[in-house]
Amino acid sequence: MQPKTAPVDRICLIVLDSVGIGELPDAARFGDEGSHTLRHTAQAVGGLRLPHLERLGLGCIDEIPGVACAGRPAAAYGKMAERSAGKDTTTGHWELTGVVLDRPFPTYPEGFPPEVIEAFERAIGRRVLGNRPASGTVIIEELGEEHLRTGRPIVYTSADSVFQIAAHESVIPVPELYRMCEVARGILTGPHAVGRVIARPFEGTPGSFRRTPRRRDFSLPPPRPTLLDRVREAGLGVWAVGKIEDIFAGRGIEEAIHTRDNMEGVDATLAFLDRTRGRRGLVMTNLVDFDMLWGHRNDAEGYARGLEAFDRRLPEILDRIGRRDVLVITADHGCDPTTPSTDHSREYVPLLVWGPALRAGVPLGVRRTFADLASTAAAMLGIDGSFDAGESFLASLLPDGPRA
Repeated sequence: MQPKTAPVDRICLIVLDSVGIGELPDAARFGDEGSHTLRHTAQAVGGLRLPHLERLGLGCIDEIPGVACAGRPAAAYGKMAERSAGKDTTTGHWELTGVVLDRPFPTYPEGFPPEVIEAFERAIGRRVLGNRPASGTVIIEELGEEHLRTGRPIVYTSADSVFQIAAHESVIPVPELYRMCEVARGILTGPHAVGRVIARPFEGTPGSFRRTPRRRDFSLPPPRPTLLDRVREAGLGVWAVGKIEDIFAGRGIEEAIHTRDNMEGVDATLAFLDRTRGRRGLVMTNLVDFDMLWGHRNDAEGYARGLEAFDRRLPEILDRIGRRDVLVITADHGCDPTTPSTDHSREYVPLLVWGPALRAGVPLGVRRTFADLASTAAAMLGIDGSFDAGESFLASLLPDGPRA
């Protein structure tokens, strides 16, 4: 399908992984009543300093200590509710791109059942250690020494739908760990079709183990076409940064750059914006450190520093946004670092939409589904926007358009 006449050439969509902005109405069902990742992080450090996000309108979405509501926000601003039955990375990203899940991925609060573990052990020729929900950093300290002695991989899960395999790089080389993940991905189907199998390589010695940046996610492919698929079907480019290629199982992507941390993710985003100038399509970035390094470790101070570091880089991104480009900043779920839980939290996500050709300061309100973003992005690019759900708010962003 050829693109129709459209007001936008490129969309740069940045997902701040886990940067939620307040509990959803059904948060109590998920054990997340009272969660508010942004506000509580700000309170924990005596206020956030985010002048560039403030200028876009972040402080107009909800009360965040240190972040005022700009008198004249530069961006359209609002927040989105998750309609899917879940609060994990895969579910959130799929809904952002138009796929709504009616049933959550399976989780294993008691560990994986014998039919899964025994099949995995037979396939890899080794027994496993662990097989329980755990913090990744904690379980490698608990079982790392036995892993070094026996060569048995450490299998664990969390409140999310994940099958994680940790291995010391000197015991199980990274390519072999990836092969084990591919084996697990082939086993975890049907009723045991977890959202992601995750390779968790680490190094070091007992008492000082540390995870390496060679993590890799092996996701299920989305069950229906996503925004990424629609963009590629229209002959436009899709350029993925960070975990995006893994989350979408490589589907609908022209080129991907995997990154080690947030700042490398910003660098890769800038590189794509520079290299693809003059082309039409979508740059989609996941910045994972908020979730992986600080949210799951209940490190509110680290979370705050990470937000402020991203804010300092934001002018570089804004400078790369061309006259017919759009920048979108959002998230995929919450992970409140101030609660006793170390798991994701069921929260609204912020929505900031900025572009030189768009109206500034438009209040987008509370969107009923993340999929509104997919429908809007498709409308911006003039491509097929038939998704599970989602209502485009593009009209309210155009000059002289109605309010959202």
